[in-house]
Amino acid sequence: MGRTPFETLVAERGWQRFSVFRRRYEDAARTLADRLRRPEMRTATISARQFARWLRGDVESAPRNDARLILEHLFEMPVEQLLGTAPPGKDVAETAIASSVFDARMQEDAVTSAARDSARFAARAERSNVGPHTLDQIRADIVRILATYPNRPVEPLFWEVKEIRDRTFELLEGRQPPAYTRDLYLAAGVLCGILANASFDLGRLVAAETQARAGFLCAELAGHNGLRAWLRGLQALMAYWDGRGEDAVRLAETGLDFPPEGGTAGVRLASIAARAYGQLGMHAEAQNALRLAEELRERVTEDGDLGGMMEFPHEKQLLYASTTLLWQGDAQAVQQAEGHAEDAVRLYESAQPGERRVGELSLARLDLARSRLMSSDVEGAADQVHTVLGIATRRRTESVTRCLDRFARDLAGAPAGASRVALGVQEAIEAHRRRAPRMLPGGHQ
Repeated sequence: MGRTPFETLVAERGWQRFSVFRRRYEDAARTLADRLRRPEMRTATISARQFARWLRGDVESAPRNDARLILEHLFEMPVEQLLGTAPPGKDVAETAIASSVFDARMQEDAVTSAARDSARFAARAERSNVGPHTLDQIRADIVRILATYPNRPVEPLFWEVKEIRDRTFELLEGRQPPAYTRDLYLAAGVLCGILANASFDLGRLVAAETQARAGFLCAELAGHNGLRAWLRGLQALMAYWDGRGEDAVRLAETGLDFPPEGGTAGVRLASIAARAYGQLGMHAEAQNALRLAEELRERVTEDGDLGGMMEFPHEKQLLYASTTLLWQGDAQAVQQAEGHAEDAVRLYESAQPGERRVGELSLARLDLARSRLMSSDVEGAADQVHTVLGIATRRRTESVTRCLDRFARDLAGAPAGASRVALGVQEAIEAHRRRAPRMLPGGHQ
């Protein structure tokens, strides 16, 4: 059986998810209840089973009564034509007659209809599809996700965030007071930023960059410098991990053009710039950026961060400093890097297990491993790598994978690269690499 007009139109309008279609269906029912003066129609709804049957074209006869009126209102065509239940051989003329019958049934006196349209406009202007409870729930969901992201497997969290983002986008398509619109754009920007971070963690750089650009647009529309700065930092980080140091520096430094309302976004941007300068071999500039991060840390206020993964704590600043110093590579810098990495590991481990940022802790351990390898302490480096591999099997992220690959290359070129300990580490990293992550099924991100 070919596709029915219903299946085609639902796909074109992006209503394939049952929850989305049900909202459209129930909105249409309320509109018709007002128009036809049938208050009992306001509670009309649809089951998931019925929706699935209509999508499959599994319909023996056309719906009747309220369902007929609602479907014809939504799609502006006779329900028999919409669901493909018209008798075989029905020609264009018959379809036109059916359409005219539908139009006649829905028409009202023109003057009365115009008056009702004006009344409906006034009613819409006074009401909002978003209320304080809805916004509070979205904010609560965001705060919870920001707090738990660093400790949770990425894939299931991705789907949870996508669902909330889709709902926020749908609300933005409705009508609400300007203050609520700004709040929704801020929420949408944060959610797109989380999806950008998750997409990168899942190894999907192009999708991650798209999400970050969408999030930045939402931050612009919300007029929120803290989110602008955080998203510029996220874009800079992705450029850094992609080996585009110049782009990373540019993005981080343009992010500093948006002084945040408070919090640690500026410290993060300066720290990212330091790493990127280190990657480029511009070590004097990297040191200047580290000093700027320290100065900005002194100005941090208690409020201003949205919390969780959007906060840049002192231990993360230490981690970025250790990475910057490892790019410098001389003996003194390596010794300083080891001290910063040790402090970062200690601070990360002091958090409660459920609040521990395991991805960042893994990166700190890998910096510690690299510094020890550069100091010819192969066994000390191996201990850190094996610990990271134990975590990475439960929570795999792209940045940790790339750091493990870099360590493997460094280890292969080290004087002790052929030792029993070194070969054991290489085998463990290779086994981890062979355990390819399960890819997300197709769909919009």
